[in-house]
Amino acid sequence: MTNELVPSEEAGDSVPAVRREPMTFLADDGRVLAGNWFRPSEGPSGAVLLVPAMATPASFYGAFASWLAERGFLTLTFDYRGMGGPSEMRAEQGDMLRWAGDAASALQAMLEEAPAGLPVTWLGHSLGGQLLPFARHDLIDHALLVASGLGYYRWNTPRIRRVTPLLRVVAPMAIRVAGYYPGRRLRMLGDVPPNVMRQWARWCMSPKYYGIDVPDIVDRAREITLSMDSLTFTDDELLGERSHQALESLYAASRPNVRRVAPRDHGLQRIGHHGFFRARMRPLWDDLALPRLPTR
Repeated sequence: MTNELVPSEEAGDSVPAVRREPMTFLADDGRVLAGNWFRPSEGPSGAVLLVPAMATPASFYGAFASWLAERGFLTLTFDYRGMGGPSEMRAEQGDMLRWAGDAASALQAMLEEAPAGLPVTWLGHSLGGQLLPFARHDLIDHALLVASGLGYYRWNTPRIRRVTPLLRVVAPMAIRVAGYYPGRRLRMLGDVPPNVMRQWARWCMSPKYYGIDVPDIVDRAREITLSMDSLTFTDDELLGERSHQALESLYAASRPNVRRVAPRDHGLQRIGHHGFFRARMRPLWDDLALPRLPTR
């Protein structure tokens, strides 16, 4: 296993390089999964698990993870099973609930690595925020949800409300032809394994969302009482405000601190569903993310 020095994107020599270290960890069914540690140059002041959005590879979060390490946070990024490209997706039999287990196992890997007493944050982007009830949330200190909401199609933006029902027709046909869901080619979502897409499309057609397969989801969520922030964006092109509110209501026992961010308030034309994690958004990270991450 090799370590890679990742230089800061900021100008000057005052910001140290961070160490990016490939790693593997075991899922609860024995499957070996891949991730990357982003380690501060000195002892960490906090730890962050970055839990990905649907159809979003861990590499997308590299700039943000490097920034977290620069700020003193031991950070772990990982991929859900089957996200290694078309051939891997075709062979993958796991579904959304299996992905939830992968996220829970990544948290266990983080907890085993983090020094005792180090505050641990679950930072869930979109789907990553939905998966908290499936993990040992009693062992973490904080949750930061970014652009997270429940996926029932009637709660989403007008464009998504029009497109989502088509997925019940388009997705099975596309999977039959390609062996996985080729969302990038279709310009509808991104590429994901077949059973992931089948289950997610079914969830999106019900106001119960994952409750149709997890009847006790409300009871599970009621047990989550940790400190929580929800950071959403007014120009999110996928999830509407009602979607965000539905997830925040599910986590009502935690009394989430909600922040709706308008791009114009920060001198920006656009942020969107994924934009917050892009390198050009570094000025926002200190303002919007850093104050919401606990340290010792």
